[in-house]
Amino acid sequence: MLHSMEETEVQDKSASDKRESVQTDEAKAHHYDPSKYDRPSVTVDVVMMSLRQRDLQVLLVKRRSWPYEGMWAIPGGFVNMDESLETAAKRELKEETGLQDVYLEQLYTFGDPGRDPRTRVITVVYFALLDSERLQVKASSDAVDVEWFSVYNLPPLAFDHEKILQYALNRLRGKLDYTTIAFSLLPEQFTLRELQRVYEIILHRKLDKRNFRKKVLATGILEDTGAKKMEGTHRPAGLYRFNPAAERKL
Repeated sequence: MLHSMEETEVQDKSASDKRESVQTDEAKAHHYDPSKYDRPSVTVDVVMMSLRQRDLQVLLVKRRSWPYEGMWAIPGGFVNMDESLETAAKRELKEETGLQDVYLEQLYTFGDPGRDPRTRVITVVYFALLDSERLQVKASSDAVDVEWFSVYNLPPLAFDHEKILQYALNRLRGKLDYTTIAFSLLPEQFTLRELQRVYEIILHRKLDKRNFRKKVLATGILEDTGAKKMEGTHRPAGLYRFNPAAERKL
């Protein structure tokens, strides 16, 4: 939406007044002057990954305006003065995907001085794993388009987002051995073959079937539901579910 110059000035003044109101009464009583110090801007970027078409994919938005107009980027935005980092991340997640209550964790902070040509911007990156069956994505007001891309075949990215995505992928791979993060990408009930496929897609390599099943069953993290599921022409495969009570065994 385009705004007139008068509207922009009013918005800027409102934002300025809001920043001033954030200063505590205690700070005012001690005559603390925040204008003596530089105040970098803070953003949140939300790396949203999902298993789609037997591939690990990440949600990207095409930027509408400068900088990097027309380039693909990780969804994100500036943190409002009256919201926490997590609240801002959840707001961005909802705006970009329409989803709530998904696995979301703070990943890392990126703050190289030259990472954003607009000004000094520090970004706090959050990470979300999404069940592809629940996805209804939409572009926000500052994006031209929104699309899923394979993490193994990315377009040129804005800012330092290629570096951010590589960090997120490495962190995801590292967490497979000591957390239950892979279960965020599966339905409530699944076969061992489906679970192994999740690991193979994330690690980007084949795993030995026997060793994988032996290792994962030994953890006690899975619970046999007693139900079966047909997988192609093979005999019915057992359906398992995640056993929260056994999570500490990983």
